[in-house]
Amino acid sequence: MFVDKAKIFVKAGNGGHGAVAWRREKYEPSGGPAGGDGGSGGNVVLKVDEGLRTLMDFKYKKHYNAQNGEDGKSKRQFGKKGENLYIKVPPGTIVKDVATGKIISDLIENGQEFIVAKGGKGGRGNAKFATATRQAPRFAEGGSKGEEREIILELKVLADVGLVGFPNVGKSTFLSVVSQAKPKIANYHFTTLKPNLGVVRLGEGKSFVIADIPGLIEGAHEGIGLGHEFLRHVERTRILIHMVDISGQEGRDPFEDFNKINEELQRYNPKLASRPQIVVANKMDLTDSEKNLNEFKNKLEKTNCKYELFSISAATRKGIKELLYRVLNKLDEVGDPEPLFAVEEVTSYQYKGKEDEVIVRKEDGKFIVEGNYVEKVLNSTNFDDFDSTRYFQRKLREKGIIDQLKKLGVNDEDIVNICGYEFEFFE
Repeated sequence: MFVDKAKIFVKAGNGGHGAVAWRREKYEPSGGPAGGDGGSGGNVVLKVDEGLRTLMDFKYKKHYNAQNGEDGKSKRQFGKKGENLYIKVPPGTIVKDVATGKIISDLIENGQEFIVAKGGKGGRGNAKFATATRQAPRFAEGGSKGEEREIILELKVLADVGLVGFPNVGKSTFLSVVSQAKPKIANYHFTTLKPNLGVVRLGEGKSFVIADIPGLIEGAHEGIGLGHEFLRHVERTRILIHMVDISGQEGRDPFEDFNKINEELQRYNPKLASRPQIVVANKMDLTDSEKNLNEFKNKLEKTNCKYELFSISAATRKGIKELLYRVLNKLDEVGDPEPLFAVEEVTSYQYKGKEDEVIVRKEDGKFIVEGNYVEKVLNSTNFDDFDSTRYFQRKLREKGIIDQLKKLGVNDEDIVNICGYEFEFFE
């Protein structure tokens, strides 16, 4: 089974909380603060593995979580950092952010890595909060949440040459003849329902990868037929072999088919349509092929584009050797293709709420405060300590939370739910 698209949810590890601890050593009865910092959470990292060919693994597992950082310890010991979670993907994987719809990474080379979600920072222990006027802080800082996001993984076949053309023009037969690929072949439309890759070898150091792309029909740029399933995989190819059925045995005009395919490529992406093409007239072994070839040549010469035309018979292998050597030379001439889509530079992004997010609302007569910012401040507070509690109240005022509650009509002794904990409101 060929799986070339998957949606998954990834979450980096949360940072560990800082510790509240004290020196407890012999001859040090008044030992100072000694709480260590929490460890950072692990990142979620996508890594290219050339041994993979599909996104099959993501069909069954949709959620991926990296390890959280450990909380800080006594004697100023840092908590252990959470381990990174590495997710293996095949070469040719495009990464899209669901929230923005933008492409955030293009993973091609074996071993290439991309941090798709960053781990949260560890909180500071109470040793870091000691000052000349506050020598015994009884509070520490909570760790930050790890980033989380929903992404789409989209596999685009990595091939030097793409075989394009209407269904049943002989592309699969051609691929089976020129390589060791074993595509399904039959005399009906859409025999090929997934890209088939083959390696063409013409001698020592002379080889290239060719892909038989699922057949294209009119309206494919809008997703009709196999539509985008076809076009997605032709994007990476450096040149196109545009195959037509020159025999006309199905009652179609080869030149009309040729124009329709190019129109679909143009509508999907003009850059794709401008890729070098070698036109191949197949099925020359059938009746009327010579006559049809001459008509096709005359029409092709009248176009503004100068296409190279080869006539072959995939069934009898006539003309194939000359075509393959021309393809090899053409690849040397064209070099690497221009990317069709821009990759957005995303260094930090949180799918569910940003670091300083605060939500203040009233629901069924209850006052509710939530958000990553409030949760972090809450985790940093020791409510048994006066300085720590005062710090918590000051942060709520600085962030405008108290003012928002007043606007919602809060009164003294009303209950306010802050991140799942209930507090009695006093001005």
